[in-house]
Amino acid sequence: MAERIVSGYKRLFEIRLLHHYWLDEGATVFDLLPAARRDTRLLSYDIRSFLAIHPTAAVAKTLDGFHGVCKDTALGLVVAVPTDALLPTDAVFEFLVTLRSSAFFNYTALTLRPQNIYELYNTADNKTYRYNDNVPLLSNSTGASRGTAANKSLYLSKEIPALASDDQVESLFQTGNVLLQLTGDQPGAATQQLAASASDLPVFVHQGDVPAITPPAGLAGVPPRGILLSDQIADDVFAVIRLSAIRSDNDDFSFVDANGRAKTNGPVFQIRFKNRSTVWQYFNKGSGVMESAEAQPLPLTYFGNAGTKQKPSEGLVKAVKQGAKVTQLISEVYV
Repeated sequence: MAERIVSGYKRLFEIRLLHHYWLDEGATVFDLLPAARRDTRLLSYDIRSFLAIHPTAAVAKTLDGFHGVCKDTALGLVVAVPTDALLPTDAVFEFLVTLRSSAFFNYTALTLRPQNIYELYNTADNKTYRYNDNVPLLSNSTGASRGTAANKSLYLSKEIPALASDDQVESLFQTGNVLLQLTGDQPGAATQQLAASASDLPVFVHQGDVPAITPPAGLAGVPPRGILLSDQIADDVFAVIRLSAIRSDNDDFSFVDANGRAKTNGPVFQIRFKNRSTVWQYFNKGSGVMESAEAQPLPLTYFGNAGTKQKPSEGLVKAVKQGAKVTQLISEVYV
């Protein structure tokens, strides 16, 4: 009789990248839609039209060593390992997010911040360093959560910070527990309230997710925030995801137990991209004259309409400036 070997797999973890331009319905945030409508919305959602996520070469090699499987999905990425796999409890997995569609910049908050590459030579150690500024680093070691028990959601973004003096247009911040967003650049920027209680909304990717850079001694000209590029992290990176096997202060974010075995139900990590909110200005299609404008910024969404008139397309958002300072983001609607 032939020997039969059965090798089972279990989910180590899942990463979901959810963009609210494609998920919200007009002014209603995705998470506040009825459950049935949320399920339907996710069935038509596919990040692979605008984002790509993949492991670094080193992580892909590590997963191969464990006979692990890394599979991209419409929602993001799933990693599974054999049920009997033993992983080092200090293992760190890195994944890179890159862009597949330039339209992403039109409807995604915070994309006014350019990502520039700095190539700097340090005479102190005879070495060249390369940095990319304004690249978020998203991690389960510092991520925030919302909800409790079975309703607990794990985000790879940090908790949304208080307002800083150098925050720019579209920055998210909390005052007490109120969630707000800048509609212009500091200082003296106007704001709009997104939620009376920040815990009612997910933790969106925000300016605080871009890490501060600590340069080696003697190296000048380093940008204040960003990431160090390497043979594992290419120039075209948009965001870096760094996952540690165990988080000592919050085990919900861990994906192995103290013995290095995958949990029975591996965690689902979320990355949420905030859709843009702009002031909608209505122009006469024939004369080109502006006839009216909304009093407050409204969210751009593929589904639904946050306003009472024709909504803008996902096209170019214009930044109104006074000198170098952005005072307002607008969308022009020709009717």
